Amino acid sequence: MWTDEAALDAAACRLDEWESSLGDRAARARALSARTQALTGTARSADGLVEVTVDASGLPTDVRLDERVRQHSAAHTARQILVVTRAARADLLRRLTEATTETFGADDPAATAIVESHRRRLDPDPGTPDAAR
Repeated sequence: MWTDEAALDAAACRLDEWESSLGDRAARARALSARTQALTGTARSADGLVEVTVDASGLPTDVRLDERVRQHSAAHTARQILVVTRAARADLLRRLTEATTETFGADDPAATAIVESHRRRLDPDPGTPDAAR
């Protein structure tokens, strides 16, 4: 099958490069996973009354309310919490995107797929009601 020794050597070299590339990509993927699991996103309302922090999955881990929220209705405060939670998730998405592009590069197809996956999870279609998700 291999009539040319040089062709055999070239094929073996390409296989070695491919194997090394896969190992490198796997190592970068593991490092990215560890890095992103530690990320959080935080946002604060413009008036400083509400601050929300979300974990790497986008779930709130801390909600801080300034004492001045007592001057507003519960409905207003609830709306502010929801708005600020979305902003915290947007901050998390920004951080996840940054970490991914630093790890794989902005033009890497894997980075694009990872970022798009985070985007779908953290920034769902705003027209879709929560109950339908």
